[in-house]
Amino acid sequence: MPKEDAIEVMGKVVEKFKAGMFGIEIDAGKIVLATMAGKLRRNRIKIMNGDKVSVELSPYDLTKGRITYRHK
Repeated sequence: MPKEDAIEVMGKVVEKFKAGMFGIEIDAGKIVLATMAGKLRRNRIKIMNGDKVSVELSPYDLTKGRITYRHK
């Protein structure tokens, strides 16, 4: 999937699962399942409950995404 096809949304972490998965409540009130992007893992960025994050959603499946940035 080309990078420009992804849908960028803001959200808040509400739940942390095993294997680096997170439950993110996006601005529309919907909860999506997201994983951390490779740069966040490589730089050991910690994501906790309550953090505001940027999430890229696939246009094919709007229930799964990738966390690309943790806002301060």
